[in-house]
Amino acid sequence: MWRMRRAVLLSFVLVALGLMPEPASAALTTVDIVEVRGPLDRPLVAYLEERIDEAERGMHVLVLQLDTPGTLDQDAVGLAQRIFDARVPVIVWVGPPPARASGAGLLFMYASSLAAVSPGSQTGPLLPLDLADGSVDLLDLRATIDGWVAARGKETVTDWNDRPLTASEARHRDIAQAAAISVPDLLGKIDGRTVKTPAGPVTLQTNVATKETEVGEVTLRFHDLGPIRAVLHAISNPSSLYLLLVLALAALAFELTQPGFGFAGFSGVFLLGLAVYSLTVVPVSVPGLVLLVGGVGLMVLDVRLRRLGFATGTGLLSFFGGSILAFWDAADPIRVSTWAIGLAVVASLLYYGFGLTVALQARDRITSTQVGLVGLLGETRGELSPEGPVYVKGALWRGRSGDGPIPPGTRVRVRGVDGLILRVEPEPGDED
Repeated sequence: MWRMRRAVLLSFVLVALGLMPEPASAALTTVDIVEVRGPLDRPLVAYLEERIDEAERGMHVLVLQLDTPGTLDQDAVGLAQRIFDARVPVIVWVGPPPARASGAGLLFMYASSLAAVSPGSQTGPLLPLDLADGSVDLLDLRATIDGWVAARGKETVTDWNDRPLTASEARHRDIAQAAAISVPDLLGKIDGRTVKTPAGPVTLQTNVATKETEVGEVTLRFHDLGPIRAVLHAISNPSSLYLLLVLALAALAFELTQPGFGFAGFSGVFLLGLAVYSLTVVPVSVPGLVLLVGGVGLMVLDVRLRRLGFATGTGLLSFFGGSILAFWDAADPIRVSTWAIGLAVVASLLYYGFGLTVALQARDRITSTQVGLVGLLGETRGELSPEGPVYVKGALWRGRSGDGPIPPGTRVRVRGVDGLILRVEPEPGDED
């Protein structure tokens, strides 16, 4: 009896001194705001997993500002399970409008500690989960979703016709437990609510002071992808990959019509490098890709032959067929627009069939004219160090000195032609 009284007395003393351990529902006063926008590709998934890990290490509340059509060749269920397993509250807010949470985004709402929507947003449909692969075991998926909902203590209706839902419909089915027009509005509305996590229940203290009369002790931390990941995320979709391929091949084809290797060539190599990375992220049809690249190759062949003939027509058809086939299996939200493909075909006809061919023919005429200048005398109109302007036979040309700088006003003789540049030497006996 004495021991019991002593334990009770000790408890009162500890409470008075503020030394009693905090319960599992202790408030977390740091809130990480993470924007998740666009298809969940490799760069975005890696970024999201890092933010979850960081929130767990700091014991922060994590708010995912969501707008996604689903994953792109990533494990949608595994990623949602990671959100469910997080030891800190993970709040999913679908906003601002017209944001949507489709596919994996809807799974995030089910797996979250608490989900919210903004007016004008869209929830669902659930399928396809992965924009690159429509196959899924619905029976196992339903069981997993029901397990998440039950563990969170939600009253979510999971058995509904798979279609896009409005914000009010998502609230009515308790897929979303709150509605908010902004992140501060969301934090104010969920303040004081108790949510369940694998580490135990947590009472949220997320009120943000917006007026001098209000009390708010919340630290908000906003995160973004960063410049490198933002670029990688931007090019990790079929439309960006298609554009990169078309521009890279066009730049390299232009370089084939020029002497040496210049800006267009380096730009083409850079764009092709980005396209190669995108190919490692975006699933494509290999036969379609071969048709696309082969079609460009045939059109370039006619350019090299200075003509608009059979190879151009065949290449254009191959390019068109490859453009459609390469991304045929992609889901509608990320599929390359038929308008974009049509514009690319027309632009390719004009570029390869006429533009490059005419440019190459004009260059040939200039080159033949330059060859006729070999042996003639001219005069430098600026310093050649080693290149500069040279006046020969009534026209101004670009000349190059092969043996040191040549001052302006010097008589020179044309000794040869390098592409579009005249090789010149000072005329012996010239005083300059």
